[in-house]
Amino acid sequence: MSRPILYSFRRCPYAMRARLAIASAGLEVELREVVLRDKPAQLIDASPKATVPVLIDGDTVIDESRDIMDWALAQADPEAWRDMPSDGEDWIATIDGPFKTALDRYKYDTRYADADATQERDKAAALLWRVDAQLRDTPWLYGETPTLADMATITFVRQFANTDRAWFDAQDWIGVHGWLTRFLVSERFEAIMEKYPKWQPDSEPVLFP
Repeated sequence: MSRPILYSFRRCPYAMRARLAIASAGLEVELREVVLRDKPAQLIDASPKATVPVLIDGDTVIDESRDIMDWALAQADPEAWRDMPSDGEDWIATIDGPFKTALDRYKYDTRYADADATQERDKAAALLWRVDAQLRDTPWLYGETPTLADMATITFVRQFANTDRAWFDAQDWIGVHGWLTRFLVSERFEAIMEKYPKWQPDSEPVLFP
């Protein structure tokens, strides 16, 4: 029986959250590490969008990271990631929508003629302030253990922090700092960030995790 194939890129926050869910579910896939400036034809054939992650499971192609997370957790959810309040979905939508828009215009402001990096940074920061108070009371958004709301969003917060780490670290959001730090020092984060060589059609299969 062939394993599902996951086209991935180590530092992409979308690919990171897909790997997080696959690891949490205890699944095993064949990981194909992509170099974004030299995407393999096999990836483009599977998904003409040619963005990562892309998961191929038999005849099924899933090319949205959140859908890959749902695919994984539908098969197994041993860490109860889906056990979260309904407003967890609202938080995911906030990060996927206005937060990511502001993040892109902050991190890549030269790509947008009308972008002011400082204004966009402040827009994203205002959204993080919404959860700082609850993260001062609990280590994760909804309690003592992470849920989908944490793991579907924290990779983007990591990207935001790394855009200007000195500025991020200087902010007085104690809850957000603790939340991100717990993630970055976790064994799960270390496991999903292992480095892999660029995939080639003649490469030996790489199993993840």
